[in-house]
Amino acid sequence: MWPPSIDRWLDRITSTDPRTNVYGAARTLLALSTLLTLAFTDTFALFRPALGIETFPMCSGGLRGFTLFCMMPTHLELAKVVAIIALIVVASGWRPRLTGVAHWWISYSFMNSAILVDGGDQVTSVLTLLLIPVTLLDQRRWHWLPPPRVERVTYSESSQRLVCSSVIQVIRLQVALIYLHAAIAKCAVAEWTNGTALYYWFTDPVFGSPSWLDPLLTPLLAYGPFVTLLTWSVIVLEFSLFASLLADQKYLPILLIVGISFHLGIALIHGLISFSITMTAALILLLRPARQTFAVPRWLTRMKWSSLVPRSVLMRPVTTGTPASAR
Repeated sequence: MWPPSIDRWLDRITSTDPRTNVYGAARTLLALSTLLTLAFTDTFALFRPALGIETFPMCSGGLRGFTLFCMMPTHLELAKVVAIIALIVVASGWRPRLTGVAHWWISYSFMNSAILVDGGDQVTSVLTLLLIPVTLLDQRRWHWLPPPRVERVTYSESSQRLVCSSVIQVIRLQVALIYLHAAIAKCAVAEWTNGTALYYWFTDPVFGSPSWLDPLLTPLLAYGPFVTLLTWSVIVLEFSLFASLLADQKYLPILLIVGISFHLGIALIHGLISFSITMTAALILLLRPARQTFAVPRWLTRMKWSSLVPRSVLMRPVTTGTPASAR
């Protein structure tokens, strides 16, 4: 039915099951990001009146009325506890098929109902929505486990792999566009193009670096060429992360390390911890191929719940079987 070139393309796409602990690790980080915000931020700081917003939580317009916090507007503390417990379950990796939609609902609820949100919360809401098809097709008990071994990839399995791989590619494009947008936006700001933006960001009284870093940063910020190169390096990195869509895969681990280091720096200097965790998850989805699974920590295999499956299955490497193209 299909030309041979299409068959070969389908074989390549479906030869690897994308439902591995790579996307599982990203889900865990996305859940931890929202979890930490809810757990360590006062309820009144998250849900309170603001300029032009007299009632809280924000429940008017669109689907906001169906969010968790709008369904429990007089019991926001209890809603927080419910969300935190659910996010702990999601972060543990238990039953992606059952927790995927709930994860998106909680992320969407927080992003649309709270007054104190940042770009990371928006990214989490979008990525958890896009991940729903993958989670619904993920039959594993825990998302840390390797995909089930199959002797032959059936038509059904091949179709599921094709759907999941396609979704992951859409997510990669979405994440890459986030960095492209950030880079282009910076090019329209004089302080970024003349290389002084980071000086102002690092010395900002609200979002600037903590005082304990002053002995290190003050001499560096006084050296103009260093500030200029550091400022421009951010734009170069963001363009490079977008270009990773077309890059040879041998460069992806380098970009992943540099990208994560960049966001660790944001967490350290600006205190945007949840944002940095979210973007680390996004970078994993963008730059870590599904077949390059993470090694399962030994302590993870020794937990009581891991005995629900044989240890040999936990430690079994991913096998792809023989792909069967959809003809």
